[in-house]
Amino acid sequence: MNLTKFSVTFILMVFSFLGVLEAQEKQPLIDLISDLETQFDVKFSFSVNDVKTILVDKPNEDDTLKAIIEKLNATTILNFKFLNERYITISTIGKTIAICGVLISETDNQPLLGASVLIANTTKGVITDVDGAFRLSDVPIDKNVIISFLGFQTQSIKAKALMVLNGECKTLVMQEKSETLNQILISKYLTTGLQKQIDGSTVLNSEKFGILPGLTEPDILQSIQALPGVESVNESIANINVRGGTNDQNLILWDNIKMYHSGHFFGLISAYNPYLTNKVVVTKNGTSSEFSDGVSSTINMFTKDEINNELSGGFGANLIHADAFLEIPISNKLAIHISGRRSYTDYFSSPAYDNYFERSFQDSELTTNSDNISESNRSSEFFFYDYTAKLLFDLNENHKFRANVIGIHNNLDYKEDFTNNNDETESKTSNLKQKNLGAGINWNGRWSNRFSTSFNVFYSQYNVDATDYRIETDQRLTQANEVLETGVKLKTTFKITKNFNVFSGYQFSEIGISNATTVSAPSYDREKKDVLLNHALFTELEFKKRNTYLRAGVRANYFQKFNKLLIEPRLNFRQKLSNVFAFKLQGEFKNQSATQIIDFQDDFLGVENRRWILANEQTIPISESKQVSFGFEFNKNNLVLDIEGFYKNVNGITVSNQGFYNNFQYLNAIGSYDAKGVEFLVNKTADSYSAWVSYTYSMNDYEFETLTPSTFPNNVDIRHSASAAFNYDILKNFKASLGGIWRSGQPYTKPVEGNETVQNGNNTFVNYGAPNSENLNDFMRLDASLSYDFDLSNKTKCVFRAGVINVLDRKNSINRYYEVDSNDSQSTLQIDNKSLGLTPNVSFRVKF
Repeated sequence: MNLTKFSVTFILMVFSFLGVLEAQEKQPLIDLISDLETQFDVKFSFSVNDVKTILVDKPNEDDTLKAIIEKLNATTILNFKFLNERYITISTIGKTIAICGVLISETDNQPLLGASVLIANTTKGVITDVDGAFRLSDVPIDKNVIISFLGFQTQSIKAKALMVLNGECKTLVMQEKSETLNQILISKYLTTGLQKQIDGSTVLNSEKFGILPGLTEPDILQSIQALPGVESVNESIANINVRGGTNDQNLILWDNIKMYHSGHFFGLISAYNPYLTNKVVVTKNGTSSEFSDGVSSTINMFTKDEINNELSGGFGANLIHADAFLEIPISNKLAIHISGRRSYTDYFSSPAYDNYFERSFQDSELTTNSDNISESNRSSEFFFYDYTAKLLFDLNENHKFRANVIGIHNNLDYKEDFTNNNDETESKTSNLKQKNLGAGINWNGRWSNRFSTSFNVFYSQYNVDATDYRIETDQRLTQANEVLETGVKLKTTFKITKNFNVFSGYQFSEIGISNATTVSAPSYDREKKDVLLNHALFTELEFKKRNTYLRAGVRANYFQKFNKLLIEPRLNFRQKLSNVFAFKLQGEFKNQSATQIIDFQDDFLGVENRRWILANEQTIPISESKQVSFGFEFNKNNLVLDIEGFYKNVNGITVSNQGFYNNFQYLNAIGSYDAKGVEFLVNKTADSYSAWVSYTYSMNDYEFETLTPSTFPNNVDIRHSASAAFNYDILKNFKASLGGIWRSGQPYTKPVEGNETVQNGNNTFVNYGAPNSENLNDFMRLDASLSYDFDLSNKTKCVFRAGVINVLDRKNSINRYYEVDSNDSQSTLQIDNKSLGLTPNVSFRVKF
């Protein structure tokens, strides 16, 4: 009896287990659909590709059709929907899933921080963290996920391939782009969107750009001043000093167009709209032989270069200007990108504008009262604008054509009212215009997997036109400076092996520069035009394998007018000594034929007195530079320690090029300067914060053999310069940044004590002492910023930012010179130019 009961129990258990197995048995969904159509007399509408690979659990025999459909909706990546009682559709439309992944580099299996993960045709996206991981929820299953990282091939993956399964994420291996060896070394450098490449150059990705102290927008030329060795001694982005060089020694390229103008508001705001600028590459040394000019640095800007399928864009405003940009797809092969920005300072005066205006024109006629003209009888109207347009045409995957236009414009009208001898009111208006127009055409062709070419042509026109009516002398002064440059460049790339590339090319440029000055009373007219043709051949080898990177090249420049040949070798070498230590060595020879001279005698507003002029190999030689730098780098656990020593010699500078405030300022002399120093940086980054401290020690001295003394400190001899900042993500969408700058004071020259002026005929001049033997007080400034972003919809993102420059409102002197006292010709007046005071700004942006 007991045996019988046991047998029955065992049999029941076996049948129950078999029943469970049968219930859990999988079957192809396409077979289940056929069974359900027969069993319930219904019809399913679907794509075979959507269902053919899907397996589902067999339903229970007593399940209703509604219960089966609900279970399929919950357990598959498909969306089942009743159209009526008999017809059911199956699709991926409307189905959302959670996706995740981990990105690693193919070369070293290291995680990639800062990669962009974007849902195609939307603004929904995320950036990978320090582990290379990303996660997104509510992603439409039928969408593609675009994964991109500078220096690596962009991947487009179906969302369902990245669906979270059992809490696990797929590992994705990112391959380097075959056309370049110059990979990203540090993906988050100081802040998100700043990256360091293996050749030592720094890349600013404005679309991913995080936050920097004091900035409310990713101002391109303001942002690069966070780098060691890059600063502006007078706070002007039009006067960026790289390793002791002057502003005109920086080569600025915008989509391969050479630009001669960099700043709005006469130097306080970058003239390049960052929202269509995809990346900016800053190179201080070891420049590719492809580039010449710019004996101090190369600032190379690239706009967005991809054709998207959907319309996108954005607009925004701060307390000074408003801007907008659009990316307009016309077809799969054709698109137009446009942007525009204009100040509204001629209609509305904000605290930020007032501070900028006072800073820009503190030492000009606009802020210095005349004896005969009261402040109430003076008025000024200032505005600026810029625009860009880019045509993108992809003939096919191997041949792409691009056409670009950029325009930059600053305008100032200055009006004075006065009463003449007949008691009649008259008005005199002075005007200043500064503009740069550029246009270019590019063709990139890939002829095979190993051979490609690029061909570009550009045109650049720079103009400064000033009309200054001086009521006191009833004199009209007109000044004009124009630069016209056209250039053609052909570059070929041949891939010998996976790790070895050879670049070669030819470049031709024609530069014409004219300067004109006209005075009404007494009548005077001066005009000079010069033209210079340059032919250049360049070649370069680039090699990278495991721990070694080498780029070596040479450039030959021939100046037709002077029958002069300059050979410029270039070197960029980096060797990884261990997993955390690396050694780097860079060197270059460069030349520059167009420089700026400063004419104090024709000073109106402090802008048009800086005139571009061409070398003539007599009074103005071609400037030539030689530079070498070497250093060590430590990189472990997102901690970077970078130390680099440098030596730079620039020969062929002139007195008129340097802008002296001393006894030399009206003399003619040719000389050189030597800059040598050490740059040090410590940078620690994590998923939610970034902190850094940088310090530069340098010595910078002039040598002019025909002057006495022949050797003295450079105008930008800043011995000590330090900066520190801390960025913190308070919340995922709320960020804060705080940072400061400290540097030793700029050199200046004092008059001889007790003998401050000297008489020369009927004129009295300041009798200056030893040149640049004194220093201003140390410069100190604390800046802060906040950033908050939120989504209005799946496709519309908003960003609000607030920033304050000079939080402590410190009164910094950035320049000092002297004038003869008009009331006492035996004494002098000290003129101090001050930095920006406490300057708040806010911005609001919408991107769709």
